[in-house]
Amino acid sequence: MSRTKIWVGLICLLLVFYLVVMLQQSFWLLQDPNWTAKALGAAYVVLPPVGLWALVRELTFGTRMEKMARVLETEGGLPVDNLPRTPGGRIVRAAADAEFRKYQAEAEEAPADWRSWFRLSCAYDAAGDRTRARKAMRDAIALFRARASARTEHT
Repeated sequence: MSRTKIWVGLICLLLVFYLVVMLQQSFWLLQDPNWTAKALGAAYVVLPPVGLWALVRELTFGTRMEKMARVLETEGGLPVDNLPRTPGGRIVRAAADAEFRKYQAEAEEAPADWRSWFRLSCAYDAAGDRTRARKAMRDAIALFRARASARTEHT
């Protein structure tokens, strides 16, 4: 098991502990005779389910992304991280932008291929655009899942 997975597991455990404590606090506040405390307790009841939903969504996102990366790795299709870096370790923006154009053209040529969207997501991330990187990865996941479900329907 990688160190990253251990840290993710620990952070998830801490978040779940925090959500349980928050839920417990909300029930105590709901029992208070003060209406302000009751209102605060009612608001606190909503937060743990939302936090749990967000945790599950992020873990599912990461798991699916990791599965796709393994497929690309076995196919030899993962983008190579050979971009020049600054002394501080950041990717040189001009190099990332040039590499991005290559992956953007690939995604435009093959819009139904999850692989091109996966690589475009990596290019967005290298260029520093995390919002678009996550959107492109969600598109890649949707295409990957659609392909997998189509394959199971034909068998």
